[in-house]
Order: sequence, then structure tokens, then C-alpha cells
Amino acid sequence: MEEYFSKIIEAIGEDGTREGLVDTPKRAAKAFQFLNNGYEKNLDEVLNGAIFDSETEDMVIVKDIELYSLCEHHLLPFVGKCHIAYLPQGKVLGLSKLARVVDMYARRLQIQENLTKQIADAVELAIDARGVAVVIEAKHMCMMMRGVQKQNSVMTTSAMKGIFRDDLSTRSEFLSLISR
Repeated sequence: MEEYFSKIIEAIGEDGTREGLVDTPKRAAKAFQFLNNGYEKNLDEVLNGAIFDSETEDMVIVKDIELYSLCEHHLLPFVGKCHIAYLPQGKVLGLSKLARVVDMYARRLQIQENLTKQIADAVELAIDARGVAVVIEAKHMCMMMRGVQKQNSVMTTSAMKGIFRDDLSTRSEFLSLISR
């Protein structure tokens, strides 16, 4: 990967032997690997057995989970927050596991629409919840730094599964709780 970053640096007209750029290909390769480390993980590994029996049937919500991803179209970052809710059906997830699921999928080349669905599908699969809701709000550098250059635009996506899709009052309760 270092070799490719060297070629990119040269292709934009820079001198790759300049003092400030000598180690940049190595640093860039290391950073790019870190930013895409979600490919090295799978759901079972991320959950690590942190699925617990529970009699609760009430909504579980974790909101404002930070996320950082790279747009698959321009390889530029998009950053934001993810809100996740589920209605348990005998099982709950360890609290940190929701954030780890977000990170696993966000640390891959993505579009926000797919990321939202992947998170919802993973939570549903993990605990067979009666319903799962995911909302992501993010700012995309590909829209802010280039193209239309709109600094205050925020993209919001949602994925509603089970009762969150079928029951308007459940969906409304979730949306109301995350907007507080």
C-alpha cells in the first residue's frame, strides 16, 4: 500500500523525497488500514458472547454513538452519530457491543444507507429482537470539501425493522426519545 501512496503523492505533483513527505506513504498506509479495520472483524467476534437473558420487554436505546467511516465513492470521511433501539425478546446485548457493531461496519468503505441497514440487521440477527431501529446522522466530507461544498449539510438515514416498521407509535416513541 505504501507504494501506491507514493505514486499518488507524485501524481499530484509533489516531491515524495521532500522531508515532510518521506515517511508519509508509510503513515498513510497505516492510517488507511486502521480506518478500514472492520474487514478484519465479524459479528460473533465483536459480540464476544455478551448476549444476556432478560425478562425486560421495554425499549433499549443507545444514542449518540460516534462513527467515522470512509465514503466508498471518494474515499473521504463521513462522521456522525448513530442511535440504536431494540425491543428485546428474552435477550439483551452488552452495552458496549452496540458501539462495537457500529464501528465494525463503519470501519469499511461505505455508503451511509448501507451502513444503517447493516447495523440494524446485525442487532436483529444477534438477539432476535421484536424490533430494531437505527438512525444515523452524518456529515460527508465528499460534499463539504469538494463538489457543492455545503458545510452545514447533514444526511440522516434510518432502518426500521419488526415492530418499529409495523407500529407507528413505537417508531414515534423512539424518534421522540432520540431527539431529546
